[in-house]
This record gives sequence, C-alpha cells and structure tokens, in this order.
Amino acid sequence: MEGMEIENLFGGVYKNRTVLITGHTGFKGSWLALWLRHLGARVIGYALKPPTVPSHSALLRLPLVSVTGDVRDLTKLQKTFLKYQPEIVFHLAAQPLVRYSYKDPRETFETNILGTVNVCEASRGTKSVRAIVNVTSDKCYENKEGIRAHSEEDPLGGHDPYSASKACSEIVSFAYAHSFFSGRSSKPGSRVLLASARAGNVLGGGDWAEDRLIPDVMRALSRKQSVPIRNFRAIRPWQHVLEPLSGYLQLGSKLLKGERQYSGAWNFGPGDEKIIRVAEVLSLLKEEWPQIAYHLVTDRVFPEAKTLCLNCSKAHAKLKWRAVWGIKRCLQKTAAWYKDYYTKRLLNSDQDLCDYIEDARKKKIAWAA
Repeated sequence: MEGMEIENLFGGVYKNRTVLITGHTGFKGSWLALWLRHLGARVIGYALKPPTVPSHSALLRLPLVSVTGDVRDLTKLQKTFLKYQPEIVFHLAAQPLVRYSYKDPRETFETNILGTVNVCEASRGTKSVRAIVNVTSDKCYENKEGIRAHSEEDPLGGHDPYSASKACSEIVSFAYAHSFFSGRSSKPGSRVLLASARAGNVLGGGDWAEDRLIPDVMRALSRKQSVPIRNFRAIRPWQHVLEPLSGYLQLGSKLLKGERQYSGAWNFGPGDEKIIRVAEVLSLLKEEWPQIAYHLVTDRVFPEAKTLCLNCSKAHAKLKWRAVWGIKRCLQKTAAWYKDYYTKRLLNSDQDLCDYIEDARKKKIAWAA
C-alpha cells in the first residue's frame, strides 16, 4: 500500500483520531479495523473473543488495543470509554444471525437492543465522543416481501427475533439522538451526532460464521463436501464487505466534522440494477471455483425473508457515496481470497483493500479523492 496515501482518504479526518469499534473481532468489524489502521487511526476494539476458528480478526494481527468485553456489560463498557476517550464510535457488536435468533431470542434481544442502549449511555458519559455510527441491518424494515426497494422512511419491523431486534436498535438510536444527542446543548454528551447505517448482505474473505451462504460454501469446499442450500430463490442486496464500510467511514467523517445534517438513517447497498438471487450468486461463484458443490434442502423450521432490496438514493445524492464493485467482481475477489487462504495460507485482505481503493479512485468516488 506504499504510495497510495490512504491516510488522506475521507478528507484525512481519521488520521491520529481515537476510534472505538464494538464488535471488532467479527467479520465486518475486523475489516473496518484493518481500514482504520491504514487511515492512521488509533483503534480501540471492544468485543467478545473471535466467534470462529479460524477468524479474520486473529489472522490479521492488527496493532490495536483489544478489550474483551460484552456490550451488555455497561460497567466495563463505560470504563473502556473513559480510559481511552474515543472521538467516534462504530457500533457493530451484535448477535448477527437470523437462524440463531430463533434458537436464542433472549440473547439476541439483549445483545442487539440493550447493547445499543449501553453504547449510547457510555458515549454520553464520555466528553471526548463526538460521533456514533450505529450499524444495524437491511432487515430492520417491515418486510412485506415485495420487490420495491426499502428507503430510509419506510416503517421498521421484523418477523423474526433478529430483524425485530435491529428495528428496536434503530428506535433506540432515534430516541437517544432526540433526547440526549441534540447537538445544541452544552451538557456532557449532548454534542454527539448519531447516525444509523443499514446495509445489505456482505460478502468477502475471512467470514466463517455459521448459516451464511459464502462461509457455508467455503467450509464445505474445504472438506470436499456438498453444501445444503435452503433458500435457492431468495433475493438479497449482495455486496462486498468494503462497500458498506466505505459508507460508514464517509458517514463518520461527516459527523466528526460536526455536520448535523448527516445524522439519521442511511442505506448502503449494491449498485447493480439487476435483482440477484442466491441461485445466481452460486452460479457466478462456480465460474470462479468449479469444484463448489451444493444441493437444495427445505427448511420450514426457521423461516427467513425471501426478498430484500435497498434504495440507496439518499446516500448517492447527499453523501456522494456509491458502490465500487459489481456482483461479479465481488465474487471474484471473494473466491480468490478463500482459494489463496486454503491452498497457500495467504491473506489477501490488504491487497483487496488496495484494489478497492484504486478502483474507487478510477471511478472518481468522493471519499477516494
């Protein structure tokens, strides 16, 4: 990455800043930590131990402060905030799986709702905090299974515990933003600007979570097995993990500058106009790695939404954010990451980040200028 001047991305706002990430040991959190380190930020991570073995977080070995803790533990969270005095918080810690939420709804609701409350409480009690980006999910919307893409003004809801918990996290964010984080008062914590980010399904190297399409495929492939596919015709807003992360970082940079108009909810989804089903994702993936094998199964125990689409016109118009990679490029990079890891024990994360930034610059996207 030498000569890329990565620290100047997003207006150079993250250089020498103290940034706290909850959930930095998870898939998306580990990629965010990697990018922030290259941006010159001092990264403080607060999370449980890596949820899988192997884990992207452990493989990266990033030079950051890593605090092992649960977001449900308010006392420990507050002590961490007060000790390290972050300026911006990216809240990613969550129970992130729909099927698991059926098995343990209590843990899901506690982690995803109370965890958000605790992050807001710790933030308003820490004078250094100026901005919070609460990462929720595209599943926070009341989904009526239509093909119309959800916009930020659509009603919140959720038919399963995970989706409902993310809708509640959004409501918590809204309540704190209007009750405590007004940006007008001089009281401690009241100058914090808070935004929520709703992203679609993320793909990329380094994900080994259970019950996710790509990790399940790659695990089965590494064992020379066929992977069971539950929802062959399901539609999701598929995108590489770096896509929403660029949106979170762009959003955070605006909040750090005190630009109050960027508070509120934001969608970050793929740029492809075409609706992409699981079947098409698998077909494209097999083009990159023909040895992939799968078979269809029926699962009526843990129902999931069949169709999810996002309208990202707000982010396009106001944040000047847009996707860099289409689905084919995304799956090429994802397949190559796992292939090099399993066959050569190589880690392509830095190279993927470098390629993504270079492609964003070629497309003259605002944050990469």
